[in-house]
Amino acid sequence: MDIRELLNKVASGEISTEQALLEMKMAPLVEGYKLLGETRLDTHRKIRQGISEVIFGEGKSVEQLKEILNNIEKENNIIITRLCSEKANALQETFTIDYFEKAKIAVFNPEFIQPCDKGYILVVSAGTSDMSVAEEAAVTAKILGNEVRMIHDVGVAGLHRLLSELPEIMQARVIIAVAGMEGALVSVLGGLVDCPVIAVPTSVGYGSNLNGITTLHAMLSSCASGVSVVNIDNGFGAGYLASMMNKM
Repeated sequence: MDIRELLNKVASGEISTEQALLEMKMAPLVEGYKLLGETRLDTHRKIRQGISEVIFGEGKSVEQLKEILNNIEKENNIIITRLCSEKANALQETFTIDYFEKAKIAVFNPEFIQPCDKGYILVVSAGTSDMSVAEEAAVTAKILGNEVRMIHDVGVAGLHRLLSELPEIMQARVIIAVAGMEGALVSVLGGLVDCPVIAVPTSVGYGSNLNGITTLHAMLSSCASGVSVVNIDNGFGAGYLASMMNKM
């Protein structure tokens, strides 16, 4: 794509700003990657989606991660999920990154995220065993420029704990509900609020929980309206989706 030619067309009135933006979003489908050995770096994701590439850190070597960071443009922000502290420490010897150990997330150039001031995203976890997934969701949403608040350990085994937090719950713009076991917290929240609820099943639970399969099915079967469900332990996906909803 010839960016200069496109901008000249906008300046002359030949095409609208919206049409030029659409063409820029479409161009990456053809030319928007850089080949780095076994990795294809998505160089145009920021144009399409407003955020640069997200890297799944688990399973990648420190060398592969360094190669990716060495080949991104300085103004891009890169999120690395599921990154253990050992790899994070190794990367910090070369790069300036923020690392959130509980969430296992690292971010490169976080200051380039546009802040959102429309409302806050509330992350609610059923138990302290669900906190690592809740932290992944919360940190993701924060990195993407949102105000995030958290309420921990308010599962239905002690429903009064949840009800005591109703003022904050009822004012949230998006709620992320993180729970294991039978996942009942999601249906309770879905029946209380007028905002979207994103359910995150966790792999926390006893034998018949089946590492989160039971929780996933229960959340998918929720009778509460306005509830959507992401994959087991997918805090990142929930935080990303909540950010998109909050910025609409």
